[in-house]
Amino acid sequence: MKIIAPSMLSSDFGRLLDEIELINKSNADWFHLDVMDGVFVPNITFGSPVLDIFKNYAKKPLDIHLMIVSPENYIDKFSSYNPDIITIHLEAVKDVGAVLKKVKNLNIKAGLAINPDTPIKHLEPHINEIDMVCLMGVFPGFSGQKFIKETNSRLRDLKNLIKSKKSKVLIQIDGGVDLNNAKELSRLGADILVSGSCIFKSKNPNTIIDSLKKESNV
Repeated sequence: MKIIAPSMLSSDFGRLLDEIELINKSNADWFHLDVMDGVFVPNITFGSPVLDIFKNYAKKPLDIHLMIVSPENYIDKFSSYNPDIITIHLEAVKDVGAVLKKVKNLNIKAGLAINPDTPIKHLEPHINEIDMVCLMGVFPGFSGQKFIKETNSRLRDLKNLIKSKKSKVLIQIDGGVDLNNAKELSRLGADILVSGSCIFKSKNPNTIIDSLKKESNV
């Protein structure tokens, strides 16, 4: 069964509790939370006060995606929100292995994200250390971007790497995921689909979530 993780960055923060309850009652699986610092990516999103709200009201696993520099300095803080998984960016740290170990030592699953211009082969040293690869379908920073078609070939390469290393890592696609590509991404090996604008900008988010579930389970 594929996992659908609505990206809360695209939700209406003026109605955040309502949006959280919408996902709680939906057939979605995770809450995807993008934390951006305005340094690693050209945007700033939310920090501790908002994450406290998710901690207190979300009834499904929290998938915290750190798009920040020096994430190793904040792992303890983000672990306090009881996430199921914390994802760091390969491009944001020097000693990737040490940061991944720090996350896993806190009994939290460790994810590793890579940008669209980062070669898949750079994941090889870590592919058996992590629980999830977050393959970006857009350049990180803003919601609502158009999906980069080359992501499909990168997904094939990633799947081949995982098989060659006999890894059990899950593949997450983040950015530009909608009803037009969910089926193909799943067919190519994606396990987790992050979708934001497609869900929250629709008139009926629950219908979109259900459609994404149906399209992805091919």
